[in-house]
Amino acid sequence: MRISNLIVGLLVIAGLSSTVSCTSRSSGIDIKTADGRELKIKANEVLRINITSEPPTLDWNKATDTTSSHVIDNIMEGLVQYNLADKELALIPALATEWKSSEKARVWTFQLRKDVKWTDGVEFQGQQVIDGWRRLLSKETASEYAYFLFAIKNAKAFNEGKVPWEQVGVRLEADGSLRVELEKPMGYFPNLLTHTSTFPIRKDLIEKHGDNKWTEAGNMVTLGAYKLAAWQHDKEILLEANETYFGGVPPTKYVHAQMIVEQATAINLFDAGKLDAVDGIPSAELKTQRARKQYRSIGVLQLYYYGMNVKKAPTDNVHVRRALAQAIDRQKLVKLLDGGEIPMTGWVPSGMFGYFADVGLEFNLEKAKADLAKAGYGEGGKPLPKIELHFNTNENHQRIAEAVQAQLKENLGISIELKNEEWKSYLAKVKTDPPSLFRFGWLADYPDPDNFMNLMTSYSENNRTRWADPRYDKLIEQAAGETDRDKRRDIYRQANQIMLTEGVPVIPILTSVAHLLVADRVEGFPVNAMRKFQYKAVRVK
Repeated sequence: MRISNLIVGLLVIAGLSSTVSCTSRSSGIDIKTADGRELKIKANEVLRINITSEPPTLDWNKATDTTSSHVIDNIMEGLVQYNLADKELALIPALATEWKSSEKARVWTFQLRKDVKWTDGVEFQGQQVIDGWRRLLSKETASEYAYFLFAIKNAKAFNEGKVPWEQVGVRLEADGSLRVELEKPMGYFPNLLTHTSTFPIRKDLIEKHGDNKWTEAGNMVTLGAYKLAAWQHDKEILLEANETYFGGVPPTKYVHAQMIVEQATAINLFDAGKLDAVDGIPSAELKTQRARKQYRSIGVLQLYYYGMNVKKAPTDNVHVRRALAQAIDRQKLVKLLDGGEIPMTGWVPSGMFGYFADVGLEFNLEKAKADLAKAGYGEGGKPLPKIELHFNTNENHQRIAEAVQAQLKENLGISIELKNEEWKSYLAKVKTDPPSLFRFGWLADYPDPDNFMNLMTSYSENNRTRWADPRYDKLIEQAAGETDRDKRRDIYRQANQIMLTEGVPVIPILTSVAHLLVADRVEGFPVNAMRKFQYKAVRVK
C-alpha cells in the first residue's frame, strides 16, 4: 500500500505546533470547520489520534504514502475492502456487493451498489470507477501507482500512449455491472481494488476545482464513513461522520487528527488524556511502555530497507552496493530495537507467502571487503568518498542510521554523513533526486508477494533506485499469472536472486512490528497486520 514512513511499526510523528483553530482538552475539542461552523465537540463524540505529519496529498489517484492513505481510507471506499476483524484479512463487499471470475480468473465481473450517494447527494455510478481508473492510468496524471492496474488488458499500452482508452479491458454491462478483462489470469485481482489509488472519482469536481484544490476541505466530496470537515495544514484534520454512508453512520461522530513530530510528545499527550491512541513508541521506551495495559503490538506485513541510486556515484558501482549490503549486521540492528522485529535479506516480509530466509546477501565482512576492493576502494585502493545516508525525521530512524554509520565505519572504514528531513520534503526529494543511500519502507497494499516484488520492476514509479533488469520484469509478470503455488514460489526465488545478489539496488533490513498505546475508553480500535486504520467501527466512552 504504500511508501511507508514507518520503522518497526512506528509512524513518523510530525511536529507539534500550536493551532489557532483548535484547543484540545481532555473534556473535548473546539474547532472551526471549512463551512464556517464553530464546533464544541464533547469527549464522548470524538476519537483523538495522531497522523504524525501533513499528508502530502489526499488525491487518492496520486497518494503513495501511509500518512495520506490513513486519512483517505476513512473518507473513501473502493469496490472491495478487508475485514479488519479477521486475522486472515478476508475480502468483503464495499461499493461492489459481489464479484466473480470467468475464463480461469482472466475476466472479473463486479456487481455495484445502487443505494450509494456522495456526500453532496450525487448518486454513485459505475462510470465514476472507470473515470478513476482512466485518470490513474493516464500519463498526464503521473501517478506512481499506475502500474497497479497494468494487469488489465491494454492498460499498460494506454499508459504508454500506444492505444486509445477504448481498447482498455474495462466496461459497464447493460445491467450496470463492471466487467474487467485482464491480460492473463490473476486470482488475487480483487485485492488490488482495496487500494486507494483505484477508488472512483468525481471527474466534474476535479475539473471544477482543479488538480490541486479539489481535495481541500470545503471542496472535497467523498463516499466513505467520514467526510473531511476541516484541514489546517501542518496542524490538524477533523473528520465528521457521513450521515448518508451506505454502511451505516459510524458510532463515533468525529475523528480529530493532530500532526505531532516528537514521539515522546505524543505519549505525553496520551498520558494527559488528550490523545486516545499513539501509533509509534520509541524503541528506547518499549521496555517501560510494554508494562502498560494500554499497550498493543502486532507483526505487520512491512519491509524496512535502504535503497541505493544505481545511477549516482559511488553506488553506481555494483561492487560498492554489494559491499554495503554485506557490511551491515542486521541482527545487531534488531537487537538494538528490541521490538520483536525479524532481520531480512530477502524482499518479502516474514509472515507472507514468498518470504525467504535464505536469499540475498548476508552479513559477511570478508566478502564485503573483497567487493569493495573490486570497486577499487578500501585496502590497497583509494578511499571511498563520503556517502550521505538520508532518512525522514524520526527517533528510531535516527538510532538505526547511527548504528549503520558506526558499522560501516568500523567494518569498511567508510565515512557516512547522516541527513534527515521531515516526511513531506523527504518524500519529494527521494522522488525527484534519489540520494546514493536512503531509508525507505513498504507496507503491504494487499497480502500477496506481488505487491513487494512488483515494486522493483523497471516501470514501477515507486522504484526510487533507478535500477532495471528485463529478466526481473519478465519473472514478476510470469509469477502474477502463475496459479501453481510451488512454481510461483520458485519464480520469486529467481527474482530475488537477480535483484538482491546480482543487481543489489536495495538492502533489506527487517520485517516490522507495530507498537501502539490505545486508551481504555476506546473500543474496537483497528490493530491488524496491514496497518489499515479505519475508524468506522470504533466507539469511545
